[in-house]
Amino acid sequence: MNKQSLKWSVLALALTLPIAAQAHKMWMVPSATNVSGADPWVTVDAAVSNDLFYPDHMPVALDRVTVTTPDGQTAKPENAVTGQYRSVFDVHLTEKGTYRIAAINSGLFASYELNGEKKRWRGDAANLAKEIPAGAKNVDVAESINRVETFVSNGKPGGLALKPEGKGLELVPVTQFTDLMAAEPATFQLLLDGKPVAGLKVTAIAGETRYRNAQEDIDSTTDKDGKFSLKWPHAGMYWVNASTQDDKTSVKQAKQRRLSYSATLEVLPQ
Repeated sequence: MNKQSLKWSVLALALTLPIAAQAHKMWMVPSATNVSGADPWVTVDAAVSNDLFYPDHMPVALDRVTVTTPDGQTAKPENAVTGQYRSVFDVHLTEKGTYRIAAINSGLFASYELNGEKKRWRGDAANLAKEIPAGAKNVDVAESINRVETFVSNGKPGGLALKPEGKGLELVPVTQFTDLMAAEPATFQLLLDGKPVAGLKVTAIAGETRYRNAQEDIDSTTDKDGKFSLKWPHAGMYWVNASTQDDKTSVKQAKQRRLSYSATLEVLPQ
């Protein structure tokens, strides 16, 4: 699979909601979420899979991965490689504070009929007009924004990497992302285009679903301030997801905007 096909295959996964109900889930897992020392590094696995966090389907495209440093600057993943089932890269944590590691996919998805046949297209807004044939009928265009993240702190958590960008669904820590403990409630805030979003369902799923008969979802709902709480039953890596849709598209041809947010968070034992 070439890079272009890989990118849009990953985007296609983001277009069906709700994400938490899908067999395939996109995730990034760091080798550690808290580091210290003179020269700390972490290695990150990034994949789309049926089972959390076991790579068995396809890798995440590295051209969509960004690393935001505690001072708000952007750094590049290092020693990156993409294999058959996962992408792997290193992050050098040269500053104190929290790093945001994100894979962001955005684009358009269209369905239409041409000469009696149903067709589908996905790509960037700039290519929409030239890619949909002039004779196409029943054209339906949707916009998608899909954000997948994880967080790593070097020493005390905090910094500008945690500042929301104001686009799509984003998670803000009330309890620090890298300071989570089993059996202790953690509170976060969910934003939509920079504003608190109320009444949105949030689902957390512990990893190692390969070895369970059920996903064992932990559900919560955002309050009027966009805040929600989760209580972790045990230590481990958790996948936290929320999704929604509206008509606030940035492209006039699109009637619907579909948004998804996922984060991998580590919960430590008490």
